[in-house]
Amino acid sequence: MIGIIEDKRAEIEALCRRYGIRKLELFGSAATGAFDPATSDLDFIVDLGAYEQGVSHRFLGFADALEALFGRPVDVITEPSIRNPYFRAEVDETRQPVSAATDGEAVV
Repeated sequence: MIGIIEDKRAEIEALCRRYGIRKLELFGSAATGAFDPATSDLDFIVDLGAYEQGVSHRFLGFADALEALFGRPVDVITEPSIRNPYFRAEVDETRQPVSAATDGEAVV
């Protein structure tokens, strides 16, 4: 896992608590060592927990907060959205845990 993720671990954990994220994983170039600080984005898989009313607000707010934290584009996807078997295989090869949830509710 790349240094900018490790360096911001506490801030990532705080964002996960704030937005009620149950699990956050990194995949793609940042998880494989092919990350280029000048051009690469960060790719995350997020587990939002229950899909209650307002879940889209949490999802979009979390994605925006990650972009602000890292100062670069991020792609955030959910596990159910991975339907292409070739993309799933690529994701599964590189995914790494970043954060696991607390039992707390989102405070957004």
